[in-house]
Amino acid sequence: MAASATQIENISFFTLAKQNLRKFSMFLVLGLILIVFAILTGGVNLTPRNITNIFIQNSYILILTVGMVLVIIIGNIDLSVGSVVAFLGALSAMIYNTGIGVVPTLILSLILGALIGTFQAFWIAYMHIPAFIVTLAGMLLFRGLTYIITNVTPISLIDDKFKQIASGSLNIQGFEIGGLDGLSIVVAILIVVALTYFSLRGRKNQINHGFTVYPFRYTLGKIIILSALVIFVFYKFSAYRGIPTVSVVLMVVTAIFVFITNNTVIGRYIYAVGGNAKSAKLSGINSEQVVFITHVIMGLLCGLSGMVFTAYMNSALPQAGQNFELDAIASCFIGGAAASGGIGTIIGAITGGLVMGVINNGMSLMNIGADWQYVVKATILLLAVFYDIMSRRKSGLG
Repeated sequence: MAASATQIENISFFTLAKQNLRKFSMFLVLGLILIVFAILTGGVNLTPRNITNIFIQNSYILILTVGMVLVIIIGNIDLSVGSVVAFLGALSAMIYNTGIGVVPTLILSLILGALIGTFQAFWIAYMHIPAFIVTLAGMLLFRGLTYIITNVTPISLIDDKFKQIASGSLNIQGFEIGGLDGLSIVVAILIVVALTYFSLRGRKNQINHGFTVYPFRYTLGKIIILSALVIFVFYKFSAYRGIPTVSVVLMVVTAIFVFITNNTVIGRYIYAVGGNAKSAKLSGINSEQVVFITHVIMGLLCGLSGMVFTAYMNSALPQAGQNFELDAIASCFIGGAAASGGIGTIIGAITGGLVMGVINNGMSLMNIGADWQYVVKATILLLAVFYDIMSRRKSGLG
């Protein structure tokens, strides 16, 4: 076992880079886009306030993206998420206005989202109606229900506590380090330590189980790059208002589903069903149940996203959620998910969503009109999918 682990240590840097280019290309693209807009905007896009705003303004899409990539991995699509977000956002505002508080509202929104996911999942998984048709019907159904319950009128919130979900910040008054928010710095250090520990432990476990591993310098390089990214983001947070509350929500959601996809049975089943549903079923996997659970998760995350968007707007809007499904789907494909299913990661999808968010933000800072923004986003989506298809063909995967 040790021999197979040390043999690969002789791999050259260029071979290593070539093998992992597709895996990390979106991180490189995100960094390049940030640099380009820094030049074009005179560095405005990299200010602490703007970095914080990028996370706040895209949080609800990124939450949807986590669920959407799971749906895409199993080979399905969900066109209803924008309408479901609008419907659940309106319901969450109405529930909150009864005076029961933020936490009970959050719990009820998640339950309602899971119930909607269950409703759609039943038709998809057990009635074998294509997800495209079921969710297209859901898109029309929940948009209509949103108009009915809101009477096509925005629902204002009774106080400002609800909006703290999206616009609030976590900090400790008076706790500063070098003039920066102390809590942000402490959290950044803890994340870097955890990232280092789990990366090294994962490599050690692979060696102990006889798996082929990349050179230690590869693991070290990955730790350094990801740590630098964490430090950069949290430094910007610390120089403005502290850690945005919604970024904590996003980090928790991301961490939960990264763990599920990488370390649980249901995570492995999701990839197996997406890779080949018939083969998965023959191997004893209950494909229908996996599809069912995945769409329930999507509904649950719609409930969370609906609350976050309502908090961001500080009211529930009847027209909320327009094109959210398209943004979430685009983020997944830009982040490396395959339209045929079986391929995709949570981190990749989040990175794809940030790519879209940074581009939107940069073009807005440059006062580029919405018409050209659509053109640019469409071009990027097309090129990202083309690159993914070509790279899989070259590697023999497509």
